[in-house]
Amino acid sequence: MKKDIHPSYGPVVFRDRSAGFAFLTRSTLQPTETVVWEDGRTYPVHDVDVSTASHPFWTGRGRLVDAEGRVERFRRRYGTASG
Repeated sequence: MKKDIHPSYGPVVFRDRSAGFAFLTRSTLQPTETVVWEDGRTYPVHDVDVSTASHPFWTGRGRLVDAEGRVERFRRRYGTASG
């Protein structure tokens, strides 16, 4: 394996501000902001837009957009074609 070609791999906190949710994992990201974690140590933090705490699929707050099939919706809108 070649030396000095791989990015550094270390602990990073991923934070979803909209849900007040954060988790600590390892990543190759190099964020500039830091945060004090629950263990009292300071870690780099990366803010994410969506996580399992805020995504509608995981929270159950999603809505069903297409309850009927495309063919049935077409037939209802335009009627059946007469031959």
